[in-house]
Amino acid sequence: MQKQLLTAIFVIITITAFSQKKPLTNTQYFKNDFSGIIVNMPQSPIWLDDHRFVMTKKGNKIIVDATTGKEENVPKGQMMPKITPAFNVYLRGNDLYIKETDVDIQLTNDSAKEINPTMSPDNKYVAYTKKNNLYTLEIATKKETQLTNDGTDLILNGYASWVYMEEILGRGSQYRAFWWSPDSKNIAFFRSDDSKVPTYTITDAPGQHGYVDVIRYPKVGDPNPEVKVGIVAVTGGNIVWANFNEHDDQYFGLPYWKPDGKTLLVQWMNRKQNQLKIWEVNPATGSKNIFLTEEQKTWVSLDDEGKRITFLNNGKGFIYRSDASGYDQLYFYNMNGKLVNPINTGNYTVTDLNYIDEKNNVVYFTARKENTARKDFYRINLDGKKLQRLTFGDFNHTSISLSTEASYLVTAYSNAATPTKMTLVNNKGKIIKELVDSKDTLFEQTQLAKAEMIRVMSDDSLFSLPMKVIWPFNMQPGKKYPVLISIYGGPNAGTVWDSWSLTGTQQWYAKEGLIQVAMDHRASGHFGKAGVNYMYHNLGYWEMKDYSTMVKWLIANGQADSNKICITGFSYGGYMSCYALTYGSDVFTYGMAGGSVIDWTLYDSHYTERLMGTPKDNPDGYKTCNVLNYVDKYKGMLQIVHGIVDENVHLQNSIQLTSKLQDLKKDFEFMTYSGGRHGWPGNKNLHFQNLKTRFIYKYLLEKSVPEGLLK
Repeated sequence: MQKQLLTAIFVIITITAFSQKKPLTNTQYFKNDFSGIIVNMPQSPIWLDDHRFVMTKKGNKIIVDATTGKEENVPKGQMMPKITPAFNVYLRGNDLYIKETDVDIQLTNDSAKEINPTMSPDNKYVAYTKKNNLYTLEIATKKETQLTNDGTDLILNGYASWVYMEEILGRGSQYRAFWWSPDSKNIAFFRSDDSKVPTYTITDAPGQHGYVDVIRYPKVGDPNPEVKVGIVAVTGGNIVWANFNEHDDQYFGLPYWKPDGKTLLVQWMNRKQNQLKIWEVNPATGSKNIFLTEEQKTWVSLDDEGKRITFLNNGKGFIYRSDASGYDQLYFYNMNGKLVNPINTGNYTVTDLNYIDEKNNVVYFTARKENTARKDFYRINLDGKKLQRLTFGDFNHTSISLSTEASYLVTAYSNAATPTKMTLVNNKGKIIKELVDSKDTLFEQTQLAKAEMIRVMSDDSLFSLPMKVIWPFNMQPGKKYPVLISIYGGPNAGTVWDSWSLTGTQQWYAKEGLIQVAMDHRASGHFGKAGVNYMYHNLGYWEMKDYSTMVKWLIANGQADSNKICITGFSYGGYMSCYALTYGSDVFTYGMAGGSVIDWTLYDSHYTERLMGTPKDNPDGYKTCNVLNYVDKYKGMLQIVHGIVDENVHLQNSIQLTSKLQDLKKDFEFMTYSGGRHGWPGNKNLHFQNLKTRFIYKYLLEKSVPEGLLK
């Protein structure tokens, strides 16, 4: 009885203290203006040397001495050193220009557009593609050299085929498929033959005759582009082709030049994607030898950021990243591709290799070790000994800025309940000085929704599943609240981080009584490749099982209304939202799905087959992951949205779903966006945001949208 009384008194005190705080204004809710409450964090500091850096503080530039923490204002008008390339090459219209100091110099003058201009390491040449051929231009003389001659709509030299851009080289490549050697003497490139790749026709409705786009898009089981790996001198001449058979069913990943430019390392993978072979190719002859191999029972991922191999400057070896152990780890190899020793081991994921101190044989890296929803910074000897955590506290250290020789670091960190701070630390883990606290003077006096990180044990008791919740203001005991769950859901693509966030929309919905949730499943990356492997040949099942477990926890422990469980996501998140309203409809009652895959046979070969194999090899898996096979279970309300010219996840996915819903006389909402690809900008995006707002008010909050909320 006494315990109950104390608890009641505590709740009353808490509610009273909360109610005495000042609520946000409509300007803050609708315009994200939190001046006086939160200070915008400055950009990462610029290190001048190993002990001094420049940062902006309260609008002023200051120099900080890391050895003492002493700050000194930079006199107004004093120019700070800038790190800029010798030249800045850019496109204006269809032609290539270079900015040298303050002078713009035109390099090309023709009707064809130069694509992906890339400077040579010595800044003497620029390489680019034009009409699917590869070119170089000598800057001093403006002499252009055509390196390939067979480019067509189907033969692409130095320009990636769609599936290579999207899934292998990455969208950041912008279709670039050529790479300078470190000595600026040669260029490696992919030559793609799309002749056998099936076409997919996209249509839209502008103008009198509409719009038609035909792309080469390999779906599950289709022929892929046939790729050759070529090496050509900067001044042209004979092309040396690496000794691969381009007709084999295979993939080539991002190539690596060895630092001396005398060898090209080519990542090769079989169509099944469970075998990686890195070949050492001779640029003069095209001959190849095995350099390193890796094989897994599920799949090996090709990296698109150049992070798999990091060469030491001293030429004594390289650091190799692999998740073959079940977690992304670092390994030290010699220059012949032989393992010297693992650098770190254990059930945690390395997220970044930040710096290698070759003088002292120390490696600095970022990892999800103390808590899978947080990043921390570490040092370890190259031989794998003396692991030390350099960051501190129960925080997510999201940004690390190292001094030039790693003697000091500046970390920006927060957690769900603590706004971001920046602190100076030395490379032994000693805190030198707190630099910035984003809490402003009115923070403690302002009424803000409670954010909380929660862990829920999976049904099989194997995983502590992470969930970040923004609770409604002034929750009343016994009252049930609607839930809005935002997810992505794809493999190794979690969205739950123990970090501070503050937006007007987030706070407004908390005021309106909405429980806002982000949740991640076992294969989201929190539990390494070991967790991600659960998705192999079985998309949808484990994601939905874990999501359902967390929702049931919210219903049992978080005052969630079981009749108002809404899930929303885009792309893979759209797939999960559609799957939740069909396969998972006993738990999920509402959904908003954008750009959704509905049937995985409709998606591209490389991504889908990596996870699912082919329908021939895995017929049951393709059946159980198909949303269309569960439409008869649909009983809630689903909002389906798609860009009409989406070249990534084709509109046919949503059309097939809406057709099946219509055949079964099911109610749903459907919206398309003309000109929209896998996302859409401008007023159409604002329309999309308003569409979701109206859905939330209609079905979850059951009232009219307040004036001023729509964008």
